[in-house]
Amino acid sequence: MKFASFLNLSFNIRIALAWLVLFMVSLLSRSFVPIDETRYVTVAWNMYQSGQYVVPYLNDIAYSHKPPLLFWLINLGWHLFGVSDWWARMVPAIFGLGAMLLTRSIALRLWPASTQSNGENKIAERAAWILLSTSIWAVFSTATMFDMMVAFFTTLGMLGLILAIQGLGLRAWGIFALAIAGGLLAKGPTILLQLLPVAILMPWVMATSWPYPSKRVWYGPLFLATLAGILILLMWAIPAGILGGAQYQHEIFWGQTAERMVNSFAHQRPIYWYLQMSIVILFPWIWLGQSWRSWTHAWQSRQQASVRFCWVWALPVLFAFSLISGKQMHYLLPILPALSLLLAFGWQGVADSKSANHHDKELFSWGSLALSGMVFAVGLALLNIQELSGQHRLPAWVLAIQPWVAWSLLLSALWYQIANPLRPKDLFVRSSMLGILLFVIGMTGVVRATGQAYDMRGISAYLGKLEQSGVALGNVGDYHGQYNFIGRLKRSPEKLEEKQVMAWFQRHPQGRIVIYLDNFDLGNIQPEYTQLYRGISLAVIDQAQWQAWLEQRSHRRKAAQHKKSEDMNAD
Repeated sequence: MKFASFLNLSFNIRIALAWLVLFMVSLLSRSFVPIDETRYVTVAWNMYQSGQYVVPYLNDIAYSHKPPLLFWLINLGWHLFGVSDWWARMVPAIFGLGAMLLTRSIALRLWPASTQSNGENKIAERAAWILLSTSIWAVFSTATMFDMMVAFFTTLGMLGLILAIQGLGLRAWGIFALAIAGGLLAKGPTILLQLLPVAILMPWVMATSWPYPSKRVWYGPLFLATLAGILILLMWAIPAGILGGAQYQHEIFWGQTAERMVNSFAHQRPIYWYLQMSIVILFPWIWLGQSWRSWTHAWQSRQQASVRFCWVWALPVLFAFSLISGKQMHYLLPILPALSLLLAFGWQGVADSKSANHHDKELFSWGSLALSGMVFAVGLALLNIQELSGQHRLPAWVLAIQPWVAWSLLLSALWYQIANPLRPKDLFVRSSMLGILLFVIGMTGVVRATGQAYDMRGISAYLGKLEQSGVALGNVGDYHGQYNFIGRLKRSPEKLEEKQVMAWFQRHPQGRIVIYLDNFDLGNIQPEYTQLYRGISLAVIDQAQWQAWLEQRSHRRKAAQHKKSEDMNAD
C-alpha cells in the first residue's frame, strides 16, 4: 500500500472512530424521542409485524406522510440482526457518516491542487471535521429521521454532477440517477429542490474550470438521469398506490408535493427565522471571527468555479426554505456540506497563512472570546438553576441537571480560551474538539436529565405487560404510535375522544386508558402508572379511576365558577 493511500485510510478511520463515539454516546444517553422518532420506528415495527413492505401503516391506516426507504432499511437490519433499538438508531447515523465521506470526496474533486504529495488535502479533511462537530449535524446524525438520508443523497448527487462535468459520462449520470431515486424514496420531492438548481446551472457554474462542449450534451443526460430516478420511485409508488387505495394514491402522488407546499405556509415562522437560528444551527463555528473571515474569503473567491459551485448548492435552497413558513432546523442538513466546504476553503486561505495581520488576530481573539464566553455563561446559569427556576417557568426536568454538567461547561470554556487563542491553525482543532465535547456533555448531562419526560421506555413497557395479560388499551386524544415499538405492542391503543371513553369501558370493563394532563393534579386518585410526558404528564387508569377523575374535575370547575361569580358580585 502506498504511503499516501495509508494516510487517506488513516483519516477515514479517525473520522469513523469519532463518529462511532458520538453515536455510542447518543445511544447510551437517550431513547427514541416522541413524537417523531417514536412514530417512525413504530411504522417500521408495523411493517415488520405485518410483512407488508409496500404500503407503510400507522394505527392501521396507510401512512402516506413519508416514503418507505427508512422503514425498509430498518427492517433489513432487523431481519439480519434481530429486532433492536440500536439498529433503528444506526441507519441514519450511517448515512451521516457517508455524507461526511462524500463531502471529503467532493472537496478532493473541487480542489485537487490542494492535495499534497503525502495525499493530505486540508480542505477536504477540514470540511469533514466541521460537519462532524457542528451541533445540528451531530444531533440529527443519531436521530431516527429522514433528513440525514436526504443530506447523503444530496452529497451523492453533487458528486455525480462533478464527475459528469469532468467527463466521466455514464458512471457519473448513474450516480446522479441513484441520488434522485434515493432522495425521492427517503423524503419525497425535496431532493429535486436540492439537486436540480445546481444541475441546471452546472454548465455556467463550472464553465471556467471544465468547459462543457455543448449544453445539449449536458441537458440530455441530465433529463434522462432525472427521469431514471423518478422511474425507480414509480416502481414502488404505482404498486403502493394500487394496494393502498384511492386516498393513499392521492396522498403519495399529490399530497406529498402540492398540498404539503401549500400547508407549509400555515405555520407562523418569519422569513428570517433561519438567520435567527443560525447561532444554533452552525454552532460552534458561527461564533468564531475566523469563520466569518473564512466565509468572506470564500465569497470574494466566488469567481472560482469550485467555490461558486458550493454557493449555488447552498443559497437557492436556503432562500426557498426561508420563503416557506413551515421551518425546522433539520431541513437545512442537506446544505451543511456546502457550507462546510466553503468554510474549509476559506480557512485554508486565511488560517494557513504564515502570519495573520493585526486585524485578523483581533478578530480571532474576539471570536474565540465570544464562544468561550457563551459556554461559560451557560455553565454559570446551570450553577444557579434553582434561583432561575424561581424567576422563570422552567420544565421540571431542568432542575434534575447535575452540578457536574455546569462545571464541565465552565472548564471547557476556560480550556478553550486559555489554549493559545491567537493561533488560527490551532483554533480549528480546538473548535472541532469543543463542538464534539459539548455534544458529549449535552447528551450525558442534559438529555439524560430529562428522565421520563422524553423517554417512553417506562410507559411502553408497562403497556406491553398489560397487553400480554390480555388487557385492552385506549388512548385519550391523538396517538402517534409513541408506545408501539418500544413496548413491542402487537396493536396500537385505540384512539378515543373523551366522549367515547365510557362506551369503550362498557365494551372493555377491564381495559386501561392513557390520559394526558397539563398538570399532575389527580386529587385523591392513585393511578396505576404515571410519568412526565414532554411538557405535561400522563397516567394509566381504569374505569373506576376515570369516573372518579371526571367527578373531581366537575367539582373543581363548579367551585371555580362559583368563586368567579362571588368575585363578580363583590365588585
